[in-house]
Amino acid sequence: MASSEDEGSVEEKENSRKKPIGPVATAWLTFYNIAMTAGWLVLAIAMCRFYMVTGTHKGLYKTIQKTLKFFQTFALLELVHCALGIVRTSVLVTGVQVSSRIFMVWFIANSIKQIQNEESVLLFLVVWTVTEITRYSYYTFNLLNHLPYFIKWARYNLFIVLYPLGVAGELLTIYAALPYVRKTGMYSLRLPNKYNVSFDYYYFLIAVMCFYVPLFPQLYFHMLRQRRKVLYGEVFVEKDD
Repeated sequence: MASSEDEGSVEEKENSRKKPIGPVATAWLTFYNIAMTAGWLVLAIAMCRFYMVTGTHKGLYKTIQKTLKFFQTFALLELVHCALGIVRTSVLVTGVQVSSRIFMVWFIANSIKQIQNEESVLLFLVVWTVTEITRYSYYTFNLLNHLPYFIKWARYNLFIVLYPLGVAGELLTIYAALPYVRKTGMYSLRLPNKYNVSFDYYYFLIAVMCFYVPLFPQLYFHMLRQRRKVLYGEVFVEKDD
């Protein structure tokens, strides 16, 4: 394992190649990441307090849903950050991650109240909370040029377990929602109608579940490559066609 000095030198070389952002953008990103860290910490505390008082996860989602919906929807700003170029991250990758979260919150958990007490909902809530506290803390300290190693370590190691668990929680939640969606026909559009278009939300959710199959490995291995580059200084060179 590379020493902290070696890792620091790799990051300094990377930073020197990056186009610096202005002080206004830096101040805004620092504020944004502090706010998001605080928001997910509030969620974590609320979840712990709820379980300590009730001894069960049932009813948890209903208690924290307003805070969850606010901060998860607020994350749409990350697409703006990428589009404006103040964050050097792929708009596509960020878009997939943010939109999938918002979809889970607004069109699954929030819309289908019968599944809110499922263990799978608790699973992805816990995973999201730990992941986001770690991620936004990392961004905040990085912007302040004072990154503790344990946060850096957590950022590039915890995902190895948390990412698959989060995906499992999301897929199991969608699967649990299928019977209710089929029974109620929610968000579906049947023929005949004035638009002459049909849409079946039930089959759409099945398609979404299938969509996870090719996307999950790509995002997961991307993070593994980032982990090796940041923690061990490995450099990956793309070959020209």
